[in-house]
Amino acid sequence: MVPDKQYAVNEIFYSLQGEGWHTGTPAVFLRFSGCNRRCPFCDTDFSHATMMDAREIACACAAFPARHLVVTGGEPLLQLDSALLRVLKASGFFVQVETNGSLPVPPEVDWVTCSPKEPPYAIDRVDELKIVFQNQDVESVAGLFETPRRFLQPCSGSNVEETIAYILEHPHWRLSLQTHRFIGIR
Repeated sequence: MVPDKQYAVNEIFYSLQGEGWHTGTPAVFLRFSGCNRRCPFCDTDFSHATMMDAREIACACAAFPARHLVVTGGEPLLQLDSALLRVLKASGFFVQVETNGSLPVPPEVDWVTCSPKEPPYAIDRVDELKIVFQNQDVESVAGLFETPRRFLQPCSGSNVEETIAYILEHPHWRLSLQTHRFIGIR
C-alpha cells in the first residue's frame, strides 16, 4: 500500500441504508467524488471533494458505531482499490459497494449492488441488481447480470405507480424505494 495515496471523498456520514437488499441497516456511507457516467437523476454534487488517505478514511468511518460500510459515489470503483479496502477491512468493516457496473470489483468487497446505467459493463460479480425504472427494457439489461436479487426503483419517486404495476406483472422483481427520502433522513 502507498500510505500517502489520496482519494477524493465527497462525504462520509452515518445513517440507515435506504435502498435495496440492506434497507434499514445502520451504515456508514463513504461517498467518493467523480463518475464516468452523467445520469440526469443523480443526487451527488461532484463539485466538492476532500482529499484523504486510506488511514484518514478508515478513522473517519470508524468514528461511527456501525461496521456496515456503503461505498458509493458517483462511481466508487474509479477510486476504491484493494489498498483502501484492506485498511477498511482491518477496521472491521463489511464493505458494500454501489456501482454502475462499468468497472471490475476488487476481491475484498463483501457485497456488490449494481445499478447499471449504460453499456459497456465490465463488472465481474453482482450480489444485487437495482435498476432505476424509467419504462425501459429492464429484462434485457437484467439478462446481462447473474443474480436472483433484482430490484426496480422508481426514478426519483416520480413513477412509483408504474414501477409497482411492472413488478406486479413481473414478480421476479422486488420494489426498492428510497426510504431515506420518505422518512426524512440522509
